This record gives sequence, structure tokens and C-alpha cells, in this order.
Amino acid sequence: MALKDLPTDAQPREKLLARGPGALSDAELLALLLRTGMAGKGVLQLAAELLAAPPEGFGGIAGLLHASAEDLNRIKGLGPAKRAELVAVLELARRAMAEQLREREVFSTPDAVKHYLQLHLAQRPHEIFAVLFLDSQNRLIALEELFRGTLTQTSVYPREVVLRALHHHAAAVVLAHNHPSGTVSPSRADEALTQTLKAALALVDVRVLDHVIVAPGQALSMAERGLI
Repeated sequence: MALKDLPTDAQPREKLLARGPGALSDAELLALLLRTGMAGKGVLQLAAELLAAPPEGFGGIAGLLHASAEDLNRIKGLGPAKRAELVAVLELARRAMAEQLREREVFSTPDAVKHYLQLHLAQRPHEIFAVLFLDSQNRLIALEELFRGTLTQTSVYPREVVLRALHHHAAAVVLAHNHPSGTVSPSRADEALTQTLKAALALVDVRVLDHVIVAPGQALSMAERGLI
């Protein structure tokens, strides 16, 4: 059924304006963004299929918004304009969170740090090691993805991390990486790598405040676990 054929109070746009965005389902919010469906498939059906579990869909809003333009290209009914809009929504969310972290002390909002890192890393199909570089007031200077692949003490080079910290004149860092397997439990290799980087950065007076591990839908702070 097309949106225009629904009762007025059930149409997503009118429902949002009358009752607020919290009254809409994920599929209804997505339908508002997509605006139109395709021949034989209304926009609400298209939205529901996009949110379905893999391989048919992307496994919910988070999975969809972490999808690349290339990932979206396989979905029939998503033309270049719609793919670009979906990718733009995620980028806007990233930038909004980055602004917050640049304006205030990072750990005044620890959940914001986890959400920010999840937006960047959680849905990546391979391991990514990233670093949040912070100023003397623990505000965000930059996020850089430094290494990818299987992360070990031999594949993450402390020298490169130290050089980037010096480049940014960072006073502290938050280390981060993702676990594509879906678990956020730190391995012994994660703990060893954290201690190696902590020792290397201490030589140039840069503190390691945390090491955050993310996966789809969850994040773990090693500092909160007493592992830093």
C-alpha cells in the first residue's frame, strides 16, 4: 500500500508531526527517508525488507546505516539518490557526535564515546584499530583509523601511534578496535597490546585513558573493567 492510501493519522509524516518521532516504528521512519517504493512494492514494504535480518536485509537500523554505498547497491529499488541519502544520514550522526566530543571533556559522557566508536567501527567486516587523540582537557582532537586486519602486537606499530600522537600534540588517547565476531570480551592479545602502547606513549608523556572494544550493538571499556 502506498503511503498516500493509508488513513491520514497512520501516514508516517502526519504521525510524526502530531505525535513526535518516538511514535513511529523503525520502518516508518525509514519510509519517510526513502519517500517512494518501486513498482509492485510500497515504501513501507521496502523499508521493512531493508531492516530484515541478513542476508535479505541489514539487520535493523544500525546495520543499515553502517552499510556502505556499495553494500546498498545490491538492493533492488535503491537508486543512487536513496543510497546517497542513507549514507549521508550516518555521516551526519558521526559529525554530530564528533562536535559534542570536541566541545566537552570526553568522559563527561562515556556513553557518547562508545556510540561514536560504534558508528565508526562496529559494522566493519574486518578488524580496525583506531585512536581518539585528545587535548589536555580530554576533548577530541581527531579520530584516526591506523591499522586493519588481524590485530596483534606485531601488526599494530607503537611507533606509528606515537608519531600520530605527537603530530596532533595529544595529551591523551583512547584506543579502540572492533571485533567482527560480535563479542566484545578482550582477549589476552588485546590486553598485551594495550600495555605495550601504554608504555610506548608514556615515553612521550601521552596517557592512555581507555581501550574500547566495539561490536554490533555493544561496546566494552577496558578501563571500566580495570584492565588499563
